[in-house]
Amino acid sequence: MFSHVTVGSQDLERSGRFYDALLAPFGLRQRVVTPDDGPLALCWVLGDAALPRFYVYNPRDGLPATVGNGSMTAFQASTAEAVRASWTAGLANGGMDEGAPGERPHYGEGYFGAYLRDPDANKVHIVYRGDLDPRDEPPLLEENGR
Repeated sequence: MFSHVTVGSQDLERSGRFYDALLAPFGLRQRVVTPDDGPLALCWVLGDAALPRFYVYNPRDGLPATVGNGSMTAFQASTAEAVRASWTAGLANGGMDEGAPGERPHYGEGYFGAYLRDPDANKVHIVYRGDLDPRDEPPLLEENGR
């Protein structure tokens, strides 16, 4: 569904350490970012997949990176243990706790998640969706329905 998601950072080296640790339990690894006359950036992908990508950029306009009020990036884990491992690694690499790993039944039976902020205060959610099979197709809305 997504091509890529991007968050801003003031310090790519620090962000690189954080996201390397946070995303390792999911098998995401950094890939080389081809220079394109844009700002410096880091990128993570799953295995050899071309998409989707997760980027961390220095802002193009040269102004300080800021967080979006109400914005959050959520990463899907394959197990509750991977949620715990990712959250713990993120905290050990400059992240800030926003909600310890645990069941969140108000989101769905089998929903297990954790929240934290990256070193630039971007909100991150790590989730295992035991309530959904990722291969299931959601029902579509009628053409003019809501």
